[in-house]
Amino acid sequence: MTFVTRLAPSPTGFLHRGHAFSALTAFRAAREVGGRFLLRIEDIDRTRCRPEYEAAIYEDLAWLGLEWETPVLRQSERTQAYQAALDRLRGQGLLYRCFRTRREILDDIARAPHGPGEGPDGVVVRGAALPPDQEAALLDAGRPYAWRLSLDRAREALGPAWDALSFVEEGAGPNGETGLIPARPETAGDVVLARKDVGVAYHLAVVVDDAAQGVTHVIRGCDLFAAAHVQRLLQALLDLPAPLYRHHRLLTDAQGRRFAKRDKAETLRELRAAGVTAEALRRELCL
Repeated sequence: MTFVTRLAPSPTGFLHRGHAFSALTAFRAAREVGGRFLLRIEDIDRTRCRPEYEAAIYEDLAWLGLEWETPVLRQSERTQAYQAALDRLRGQGLLYRCFRTRREILDDIARAPHGPGEGPDGVVVRGAALPPDQEAALLDAGRPYAWRLSLDRAREALGPAWDALSFVEEGAGPNGETGLIPARPETAGDVVLARKDVGVAYHLAVVVDDAAQGVTHVIRGCDLFAAAHVQRLLQALLDLPAPLYRHHRLLTDAQGRRFAKRDKAETLRELRAAGVTAEALRRELCL
């Protein structure tokens, strides 16, 4: 089996050291075994993605010395594939419309401080479809909604296979998790798979694309380790192959914070403008 991995940045800002470390880690892993390295542009969030950021991704990765196959897959051009997956899940009765706002969800959690509070931002939602008359009234009123995956329905659909869900971790999660990992999608709750402002959500798009591109190894930061639990569930529901996962450590700054776009981490463009060479950056990253 050919080793296939990918780098999948979102063009919502300029790349920084953390992106460089992840990109070089995946690229080197593919080169070491004579495998394939793919670049995917995850630009489904129309509210934040910008053409100038996408152009900068190509420029920065080329400066680092990376090479990738062309044409590059762009998620904004894959809406039909995502819609087909969404329709399949909806046809199985696994989705429901959620009309609650984010503020309402957070208020509910505040009234139940001893709830699980798991997931990437501490928000776990479990719900169900509204009665038909209430849902029809909200739709007639033009109330926005999101499509959520019902964990209760998913468990029913999978039957005994639910308890056997797992994925193989070749790297390490944030707490050192490695080897065969039991999947626990319930820790994320009923995740949103589509909504009007962004369209299809990350979890659904990534499993559809990994399968379409024949990705065998998902190499990414351990901050995305929790996402593997939900993605493994979606792979099972959609009859998609499960890749191996290899999560790596995160780079941190002098204050111990991981590099992040929202914190205005020093970008690769700024490093290059300051005279830093790609070779020097690779040495700094121990690569």
